[in-house]
Amino acid sequence: MPLFSGRCYSTAKLIGKTAIITGSNTGIGKETALDFYKRGARVILACRSLERGEEAKKEIEEKCKDLPEIGTLVLEKCDLSSLKSVRDFSQKVLDTEPHVNILVNNAGVMMCPKGETEDGFETQFGTNHLGHFLLTMLLLPRIRNSVPARIVTVSSKAHTRYGINFDDLNYKKRPYSAMEAYSQSKLANVLFSRELAAKFKEHNIEGVNTYSLHPGVIKTELGRHMNDTLFRGARTLFGILLGPFMKSAELGAQTTIYCSVDEKCANETGLYYSDCVATPPHHNALNDEHAKKLWDISMDLVGIQDYNPFTTNDQGVKNKN
Repeated sequence: MPLFSGRCYSTAKLIGKTAIITGSNTGIGKETALDFYKRGARVILACRSLERGEEAKKEIEEKCKDLPEIGTLVLEKCDLSSLKSVRDFSQKVLDTEPHVNILVNNAGVMMCPKGETEDGFETQFGTNHLGHFLLTMLLLPRIRNSVPARIVTVSSKAHTRYGINFDDLNYKKRPYSAMEAYSQSKLANVLFSRELAAKFKEHNIEGVNTYSLHPGVIKTELGRHMNDTLFRGARTLFGILLGPFMKSAELGAQTTIYCSVDEKCANETGLYYSDCVATPPHHNALNDEHAKKLWDISMDLVGIQDYNPFTTNDQGVKNKN
């Protein structure tokens, strides 16, 4: 019996489709971009570092240079820890991309030392949740006009470890715990995805489905802060202990790819997945009251409390490529 299960076997093509993947210059984001590109999609690599994004773009193009029906790769700057960067990126997409069929909220930071984003949010909550929340909200009018469409948010099994502290989301009053803050941000991802599905139903919007997922424990750069937040050598030790149970980035991307393209989950929405199977998340993630509360607080924190992404008209592109 294989150590890992869960692989996307769908042969669905994405020719004529546009996909956005945040954090696509490394790890499972890069593997997801490679897969979509092979399927013929126009893939927008939304990266914090244009230099590293360019390296990833060239690597993917080189790997696929002899394959038929490949897509297009477009590199754009998007720093999820900056609301201004998210707004600038979103506006560029709305100005130039007629369709957004797949949005993969993949970028993230894990167990980093205590810090704040430029907008004053705790780094992990601000980057992993609020940045993607704003991005999704700003792109929704275009996504609504691109059905069938899917919004896929990469969470983690770490969402099960702690709850969410609505009285102190940004660790202004309590001692900072890197693991607790990471868990809170990943729980926010699942709550957001579930509430987004509920909002679509409430507004009678069909054809846009939402998914959240646990990719597995991956051999990626995500744990690069462990030595700073736990103890010196922690990353190496965890690598030795967990190595046999860790997935490659290619395997880790499979559930993201499944939720994005597979026909078997095309009519599912608001669910949580692991190893390409819908599975119940922690009971904290099933709290509808908390999901609604997080939604309202997030709208305020990112400054769009007077904006309704479900009724706002899509203005269409300004600059056709």
